Amino acid sequence: MTLTPTRAEILPLVLEPSLIQIPAAWFLMGSIAGQDCERPIHRVWVDVFLLSATQVTNAEYARFLSASGAAPPPFWQDPNFNQPQQPVAGVSWFEAAKYCEWLSAQTARAYRLPTEAEWERAARGDLEQKNFPWGDAPPQSLPDYATRWQTGPDPVARYAPNAFGLYDICDNVHEWCSDWYDPNYYAVSPECNPRGPDLGKRKSSRGGSWRHHVKVARCSARSSIPPDFQYADYGFRVACD
Repeated sequence: MTLTPTRAEILPLVLEPSLIQIPAAWFLMGSIAGQDCERPIHRVWVDVFLLSATQVTNAEYARFLSASGAAPPPFWQDPNFNQPQQPVAGVSWFEAAKYCEWLSAQTARAYRLPTEAEWERAARGDLEQKNFPWGDAPPQSLPDYATRWQTGPDPVARYAPNAFGLYDICDNVHEWCSDWYDPNYYAVSPECNPRGPDLGKRKSSRGGSWRHHVKVARCSARSSIPPDFQYADYGFRVACD
């Protein structure tokens, strides 16, 4: 009889994720056609940084759970969410931040969650003011759009990346950002490396969700929930200076 290996037996051989260097640049952040919180469009400078090519997977997160003794997210045993190469889902912002702290301690790199500005800069891939990472064509034009994301997120990196080499950057699961959320922040945001307001009640997130009617979010679309919430369509990817 052939046994199906557990997640713990399919852990990645390399602890650190595959990192993509996002070049420093000015870009126009926000959208005139989006929600009120995406306005005004404003020019932002983002320093060079590194961003993981994929969302953190169950296989990667299993290492953290094994090493730290932390409680698994609520969907850990659900077969719709627990395949090794699916993004880990149901982690709170606090848990995502703890994962970054743990990974930093293991690797001597300063891992963290990306800022909203970094995330949008990376998602756009130098396509200035386009709606999506590939341009303005609707999400329904993507390969297999009608048959994907039926009961949960896809395994990561199944489809083509954006111009920077980032997979699933606007779809699959919402991705936590480091910023506190303020719908009016763009009116007072600094030009260089904005990091969000100092305080708040909700944490920012970016990207689309397998649960949504339209599965892929625009590059500029903003969302937020309280940092202790654990939703089945929330995950994260890590950044590094």
